Order: sequence, then C-alpha cells, then structure tokens
Amino acid sequence: MVNKKIKSFIISLCLFPIITFSQIHGTQHDQLILRGATLINSTGAPPIGPVDIVIEKNKITNVQVVGYPGVEINENNRPKLSKNGVEIDCEGSYVLPGFVDMHGHIGGRAQGADPDYVFKLWMAHGITTIRQPSGMSTERILDLKKKSLKNEIIAPRIFAYTGFNSRVKSPEEARDWVRENAKRGADGIKFFGAPPEIMQAALEENKKLGLGSACHHAQLDVVKWNVLNSARAGLTTMEHWYGLPEALFEDRVIQNYPPDYNYNNEQNRFEEAGKLWKQAAKPYSEHWNNVMNELISLDFTIDPTLNIYEASRDLHRARRAEWHDDYTLPSLWAFYAPSRISHGSYWHFWGTEQEVAWKENYKLWMTFLNEFKNRGGRVTAGSDSGFIYQLYGFAFVRELELLREAGFHPLEVIQSATLNGAEALGISNSTGSIEVGKLADIIVVDENPLANLKVLYGTGAIKLDENNEAVRVGGVKYTIKDGVVYDSKKLLKEVKDHVDLAKKEAGYKIKQPGVN
Repeated sequence: MVNKKIKSFIISLCLFPIITFSQIHGTQHDQLILRGATLINSTGAPPIGPVDIVIEKNKITNVQVVGYPGVEINENNRPKLSKNGVEIDCEGSYVLPGFVDMHGHIGGRAQGADPDYVFKLWMAHGITTIRQPSGMSTERILDLKKKSLKNEIIAPRIFAYTGFNSRVKSPEEARDWVRENAKRGADGIKFFGAPPEIMQAALEENKKLGLGSACHHAQLDVVKWNVLNSARAGLTTMEHWYGLPEALFEDRVIQNYPPDYNYNNEQNRFEEAGKLWKQAAKPYSEHWNNVMNELISLDFTIDPTLNIYEASRDLHRARRAEWHDDYTLPSLWAFYAPSRISHGSYWHFWGTEQEVAWKENYKLWMTFLNEFKNRGGRVTAGSDSGFIYQLYGFAFVRELELLREAGFHPLEVIQSATLNGAEALGISNSTGSIEVGKLADIIVVDENPLANLKVLYGTGAIKLDENNEAVRVGGVKYTIKDGVVYDSKKLLKEVKDHVDLAKKEAGYKIKQPGVN
C-alpha cells in the first residue's frame, strides 16, 4: 500500500473501507487525526516528532508524541480513532500552523482578479488567515468574511480593515467616522496619512474601541506625521517601511527630493524611495537605537512586506518568476506591465542604477528589522500581492525567504508568519500555533521547510534525484482551516484551469514588455 494514504476506520465488525481524498476534500469531520508528522510549531520550540494531532470538528483536542525517529511506532500508544473518524498518514511529512498574511488585498477591479481566484491561491499556499487592508467596499468584504467564517466558501479567515476617509476635515469628524466604522463591523482601519490633529483623534478613538490599525505613511503627509507619531497615538501596525526612515532622520526633516520630482510620476516616487534609508540615522547609532527601543516599548508591530518592492532591486527576477506562466491571469499580467497609470507599474526606464540603490536600501531596512526582532519587537509577514509582479500565495512564500535573508532563523520566519500575525490581530488564543484548544488551522507539507523555504511554493523546489534527474518536490500538500481539509494541489489545478480558460477566451499569451 502506498505511503501518505488516507483511511477511514469505522469501528464495527465489518471490513475497514478505504476512502479517497476527494471524499474528504472540503469537509469538516467529527474527528480527524494527522498521524506520525514532524511538528514545526511557532512557539520557539524546535521540531518534534512523530506526533499524532487529533482534531474534533474545528478544534485541536490532542497533540501527542507517539514515538521516536527511526523507531516503529507502538500502535497501542496512539490516540484512538472514533467511529466515523478519518485519519491522514503524515509519516515523513511536516505540519505547521496555518499562515497569517497581514497584508492581503482580495484582488481588485484594475487587476481583474476576483476573490475566488485569490482565495484559492492563498489557501493552496497554507494561508488560513488574512488581513484585508482596505481596497474593497466594507459591505463586500464583510459579506466575504461572514461566508468564510461559516466555511461556505473556500477562503482564509478574513480581518476586514477599512481605508480611512480622506475627506474627514476635523478631529470630531474623525472620531465620528471611527465610531461609525466600528458599528459597521470593521475589524480596524488602514491609514495613509492625514493632518496630525486628525490622525491623533482617529487613532485615539480607534484604540479606545479596541480595534486594530495599520498605516502606509505616504510621502504626502509623512513630514508632519511619521511612524513614531503614529505609534505614540496608538497605531498597532505599520505597513511597508515608509515613515520609519523619516522617524530616523537626524540632519534633515524632508526627504532629499530632486528638483524635478513629481509624486504622480511613479518612477520618480519609487526611484527616490530607494535612496531613503541612506538618509536615515546609521544602524546602532544613538538615535537609531532610541527610535527602535521606543517602538518596542509601545508593543508596536512592523509588517514589512519586503516582497512587494523586490522588483525594484531585481526587475528581471520578479518579472520572469516561473509561476506567472500558469497562474497569472491575463488581466493581471497586463496590469503589471510598464504604465504611467497602473499603480506600481513604474517601469518607465528602470535600470542598473535604480536596482543598485534599492539593494543598498534593502540591506539597511533588513538590518533594522532583524535587530527589532532580536530586541523583542514583533515582525509579521504580509504580501501585498497583486502589484509589482507579485502573485497571491507565491508572494507570501517569497516574503518568508526575504525574512530569512534579513537574518531571521527559519523558526523565527515561521513564527513571524503564524503566531506573530495572530498576536497582532489579537487572536493568538485561538490560532497561530498548534496547541490543544486552538482552531485547527494546519499546513501539511512533505518536505522540510526549515531546510528550504522554497518547498512551500506551489511550484515546489527543484531537486536532483539519485538518477541525476531534476524533479519537483514539496508544495503544500494539505491546508486545513477550521478542521476542513483542502487538497492544495487540487486548488492550484483549479486556478490553472481558470487562467487557461481566460487566456483561451482572450486569445492571450504572456509576453515580456516591448516584445511583439
């Protein structure tokens, strides 16, 4: 009998029937047992196994060590399968908590990416919780959130953040808007900037209501209000890195813009952003240390979204990522192409000088992130996919690789992608780690992601076998959300079929920019 089989044991006098995975795909069971896995939890503990994990409906009820590596497991020491229970043989596999994407836009009209397409790409990569940081009507996102909570759709758990209304003109209007946003059922607010008195009022009111907050400190307001101002006022999470170098300025107040700069010219905008960290205080200097320590003292969270800017330092790599051929919609590919209109398509004449500057930018940015983590600061993982050649699901795995590049140990990377995100959302008592009493949000993968994070990509990792042949290994095998098991590779196949159909209907073939 093949390994990795799935069996159903009905406690009766009749023969135990074998059922196929298609019979349990998308189903929540009274009891589900994952057998013999190696557990990579997010608590800081090293891997341990073999373990049996017992799930009853949507809750983890037992995590039991059942033996030792290389030693046959004594069946008498294992949790017993109940009547109508289902088990999955995970011997040789690794289990992790479900991932939390802290910056997950659910598609967009401009990208032509509908929620079903986005959700399946996320779920296929083990993402069981996302924070939607604005970009969709509150009514729509709350409807999707409700359906996801009931598992009526294949989708991660959704935290709905509303974009702050830029038309608010007074502190009292700001407070009223925040209160109304809470009444509508939003989980938090995403800010881009506003006059200081309005930011102060909105953040204070939001904090009083116990809601989350995020901010992309856009250059239009950052001189008056940077990350440190936001954190002091009650902001819970900063997005990207804008606003942080400005808080670290020592010999200037305003970024060194060239005289012909125009914010609406996105090549200007992103080119100069790549020079910003060099204008900040030097790493480990007094001011650098003071800003970092104060942010940590305020229990502040950094959600860096490193991946979304990676094309700035290596456009060719991002543009030629192998998954585009099979999984990127024609409408999304067209949106990525050089454009003066599409946001993030700033490739007017992107070249060596820009990429070199951005490489240095990353070094300084990563130095801050790694030290922030080392001193006890919370760093999460967010993708911001759908822009700048970054594809849903795949980009999240790339985010993990970039945290590793920043100096995070693989176990710290997993912690950022799971428990840290849950803590930032205030749900660490129910998810973020594989522990008794928590929701059954679990990833199963056949390869060890600590040895190579690339095995988490839907396309897997390339490995040379004993016959000197290149093979693909890995890819998330099963994603379990609320105890509902999904075949991750089946979800990817459905996405590919959807993309193939869109290409066929449009007579479309992916081409590189400027190539006929």
